[in-house]
Amino acid sequence: MKAGEESLRTLMIRAQKGDKRAYTVLLEESSRWLSRFFAQKIAADVVDDLVQDTLISVHRKLASYDNSRPFLPWLAAIARYRWVDRLRQTYKHEAKALDFDIAQDGHEDVVGAKISIDRLLAHLPDGQAEAIQYVKIQGLSIAEAGAKTGQSESLVKVNIHRGLKKLAALIESE
Repeated sequence: MKAGEESLRTLMIRAQKGDKRAYTVLLEESSRWLSRFFAQKIAADVVDDLVQDTLISVHRKLASYDNSRPFLPWLAAIARYRWVDRLRQTYKHEAKALDFDIAQDGHEDVVGAKISIDRLLAHLPDGQAEAIQYVKIQGLSIAEAGAKTGQSESLVKVNIHRGLKKLAALIESE
């Protein structure tokens, strides 16, 4: 069975009302949809973990779903956030490996990832790219990033949010 928008929305509404069977079916169908969604965007060995992370987020956000709205865009938004989080974690880990192991052979993938991220960041306005670089990649606090860039803390947060949103759209379009 390949569930569509209306059937998933109905399952979600029933699950919100406490129907355990509807919730089970909703998670099964959402898992299938998410597997297809992520298979086009990330390495196959990470898809299952990302599906599980997303389903956990769906469970946590169950009460926040507005049943007057479509279900799949809501699910896709959660999936995109989990996907971007995974990309950030992967890049941050690879960046640390790059810092310490650059002299060793066999790090072409890490260098390629750094080049790819640098190319993506080049598509952003300078303020957004700097905020993401300092906070999300280098691990500085919002206040530290604000001091380095000359931006207020609220502007750093806004630039990170807008920049990550634009990066997700760029990656998704490719």
